[in-house]
Amino acid sequence: MRNDELEAELEDLSSAEDFLDFFEVPYDSQVVFVNRLHILQRFHDYLEADKEGPSGEEGWIGYYTRHLTTAYQDFVASDARTEKVFKVFNAQDPKPVFVPLDTLLK
Repeated sequence: MRNDELEAELEDLSSAEDFLDFFEVPYDSQVVFVNRLHILQRFHDYLEADKEGPSGEEGWIGYYTRHLTTAYQDFVASDARTEKVFKVFNAQDPKPVFVPLDTLLK
């Protein structure tokens, strides 16, 4: 069961910086500038994967902070292409195409 009051506060947040500031996660603005959508998607993915909610004394703030911090750190240590958060990064590598020179000269 989620905390309705906290959920209402979260609805007002719109950017990665808003979330990081709200949960007091220290961040490098350059990392966030380059990876903001990836960080938020990874945060969402972590929340969806963790169906149990906060453990023990952690509480909802700690629960969200833990997952947001992990999502942010994924992109401090890596990059969007390596992390492959979005479907476009999971597409197969393009295959080389051979075009004979004589067809270009016609």
